[in-house]
Amino acid sequence: METRLDAHLVAKTNGKANAEQEYITGNIRITVIAPELIRVEFDPRSSFVDDATQSVWYRDLGTCNYALKFHDKHVEVQTDVASYFINRKKQRIDFVDIGGERVKANNKDNLKGTYRTLDMTRGSAPLGLGVIGKKGVAVIEDNSLILGKDGECKPRHQEKDMYCFASKDPQRVLDLFYKITGAPPMVPRYALGNWWSRYRAYTQSEYLELMDKFIEKEIPFTVATIDMDWHWVDVAERFGYKSFKDSYICMRGWTGYSWNTELFPDYKAFLKELKEKNLRVTVNLHPASGVRSFEDQYEEMCKAMDVPANGEPVRFDCTDPKFLNAYFKVLHKPYEKDGVDFWWIDWQQGTWSKLPGLDPLWACNHYHTLDNGANGKRPLILSRYAGVGSHRYPLGFSGDACIVWKSLDFQPYFTYNASNIGYTHWSHDIGGHHMGNAENDELYLRWVQFGVFTPIMRLHSNNKVMSKEPWNHVTVEEEATQALRYRHALIPYIYTAYYNNYKHSVPICKPLYYDYVGVEDAYKAKNQYMFGDSLMVCPITSKWDKDGISKRTIWLPEGIWTDIFTGEVLGGGYHEVSRDKKSIPVYAKAGAIIPFAETEGNFSGNPESMVLSVYNVGDGEYTLYEDDGETTDYAQGKGVFTKMELKGNLFTINPAEGDLSLVPKERTYTVCFEYDVDQVEVLLNGEKAEAQIAENTVIISGVKPTDKVEIRINP
Repeated sequence: METRLDAHLVAKTNGKANAEQEYITGNIRITVIAPELIRVEFDPRSSFVDDATQSVWYRDLGTCNYALKFHDKHVEVQTDVASYFINRKKQRIDFVDIGGERVKANNKDNLKGTYRTLDMTRGSAPLGLGVIGKKGVAVIEDNSLILGKDGECKPRHQEKDMYCFASKDPQRVLDLFYKITGAPPMVPRYALGNWWSRYRAYTQSEYLELMDKFIEKEIPFTVATIDMDWHWVDVAERFGYKSFKDSYICMRGWTGYSWNTELFPDYKAFLKELKEKNLRVTVNLHPASGVRSFEDQYEEMCKAMDVPANGEPVRFDCTDPKFLNAYFKVLHKPYEKDGVDFWWIDWQQGTWSKLPGLDPLWACNHYHTLDNGANGKRPLILSRYAGVGSHRYPLGFSGDACIVWKSLDFQPYFTYNASNIGYTHWSHDIGGHHMGNAENDELYLRWVQFGVFTPIMRLHSNNKVMSKEPWNHVTVEEEATQALRYRHALIPYIYTAYYNNYKHSVPICKPLYYDYVGVEDAYKAKNQYMFGDSLMVCPITSKWDKDGISKRTIWLPEGIWTDIFTGEVLGGGYHEVSRDKKSIPVYAKAGAIIPFAETEGNFSGNPESMVLSVYNVGDGEYTLYEDDGETTDYAQGKGVFTKMELKGNLFTINPAEGDLSLVPKERTYTVCFEYDVDQVEVLLNGEKAEAQIAENTVIISGVKPTDKVEIRINP
């Protein structure tokens, strides 16, 4: 009997479009998915694809008005937003009329997306296409495989399958892109704190001692990474394993599933102790070499695959449902029960598989995400980018960064520009992985300061270069330590940004032209981006001068902007700014409200004490989002929303809405007005309340989720 994928490895998709939105003329099928988005298929056999593909999972977004006109060369599709001109003979979309302008659909103005990996790069990398065009038009061709209802990938024989986006509003385009490919899932809350990672053969006691030292120095971490030395790597010497015909020579010890008991004599106790320190655990995988005879799971894997345990390896085969079922059931689930939370899939072994066009990296990302997210658990992996639709598989591992200034200088642009293909959760080797100058304290610090304002803050280094503990960089130890503490405190703000990415398609790191559409300076300003709703981040990616001062030119949109570290206030336009080693330029827009957690140790849950930084010169509002941080209940709307507002001389924390059992029964709020105020009056549910008031700061304790706090000020 043919083996099928286990049910939890089958993604829920629905690729069929609304029949009312389709039109077939000859060998062309046109689908008007939305006024700003059409699909055009060309196939001489009229063999059109209704199935989901690896990239596109949904095509029915309801009905919208459209009309067709037939010209000598073109079929014209008219919607309320644009007119699309399809060249029947050349099988392409020639141009789009949008906003009174005719724009060629050749992607020359495409603002680009992202790239598979930054491995071995010393600076820039060639980015693929995104769905955002500077003039409002972008075309993406879907040549990915069919993703069947049984969860397996299948070949397709269609000639061309193109999606044309036509809108001058990047946010609208990204929203449509997520609607047809699937929204990015929420990640567990713990993933947004600091990660420790190093490619080093740690012993069990050594690793735990390091985590204790971080706690002693009050440097919070939430994720502990164990690189490949968790398993046996000296397989030739130890096991006499000589058969390497199925893998690159350099991969001989990379694949492994058996804990190295010399380094980790009691791995279960090790994992348990990490959990007791409020740390979650990920371990490294290189699965290409399959399961070999020296592995603890070899006989069980052979039994699951119905093959004799005769010493021959069980080959890695991402096209075989039987292998995939056993791969997770035998090799991964037991370790997850022991305490491994998720897997770092370090696939570097090319794009070949038995099914032409099926990239094993995509298969690993897809099936690992489904498996890790079983039983109501939020899925999480760490892996490289595998093409359009990869945003469904957080998180992204950008590869082994070279420790040079050019690498740091490219990463801000690389991070925010990936939003143009929906990939909003890059994780970098903060500080760099290998090659270059690992002992450069200045480069290390600027990388860490940038990392604070990225989707994932993961320190990492190679075994042979200086490690990324702040105390190993003595001239900047204090500043690096403060940056790591700041990142941990910022989790409530970042978590809300992730929710807005999931729910409202708003990127966590957002290019400036999303908010300032058509403003030329927003396209020219490189290495600046919005981080969440309210912060403009301008990383420093070059050396400081002989006096220890770094300078860079920034552009700020019209308005009033306040540096959150120095208090510097600037208006719109270009500015040359200077900073010492204590900070990088990060500006809060007028009316911004930034929440911070006050917690102890590595705790990353919903805090009992919060600091709210409030910025003046304009009204503003902010809605804090919280939930259980772990399950997929958020998809059913199970969360808590706390709206905060600044209107003139009144700052308000409104009663929370939602499942209030998810947040603390009482909270202490420290409201810091980042400008001079006096004559402060605090009301709790309309009645005058006791509060500590000093130096533009108000502290009010015992606030229940149902309470309304009002602070009247005279700025």
